[in-house]
Amino acid sequence: MKPLITIFTVFSLFLLFSCNMTNVEAEKAEIRRTLTNMWLAVEEKNVEKYASYIHDDYTQFGENDATLNIGKLQEVEGARAWIKAAKNVHSEMIDPIINIRGKTAWIVYYWSEHGTKNGLHFITKGKSTRIFVKENGKWLCIHGHYTLMP
Repeated sequence: MKPLITIFTVFSLFLLFSCNMTNVEAEKAEIRRTLTNMWLAVEEKNVEKYASYIHDDYTQFGENDATLNIGKLQEVEGARAWIKAAKNVHSEMIDPIINIRGKTAWIVYYWSEHGTKNGLHFITKGKSTRIFVKENGKWLCIHGHYTLMP
């Protein structure tokens, strides 16, 4: 009887561990999808959709910002101005690493973006950290930090 209990215990622990790993991987995929959807909203020129992924307490250190940008409204207005000025924008995520601790997650990655602004074609590359919090079952971006690469 004792070997049967041991086998059952080991099997139960295996199931618990593998279900937890599956859940973590699903959450990581959701965070990546959220960020990709944010970029797609910009490509689609849909400011309201973009805003739906931004937390009210959003903060940001932008590529060229000397100071911290604070608040969802400032971020959404910045996105609105970018969408108005830029055309055919496309962003890609490269080598993302996602970490989750409870209801907080962060993703670090390199990015590449191209499009047209003021009639001129542009290509930018950089590195970024985004922080997300999970509220009401949805991952929201609460902070972004971006650095242009030469």
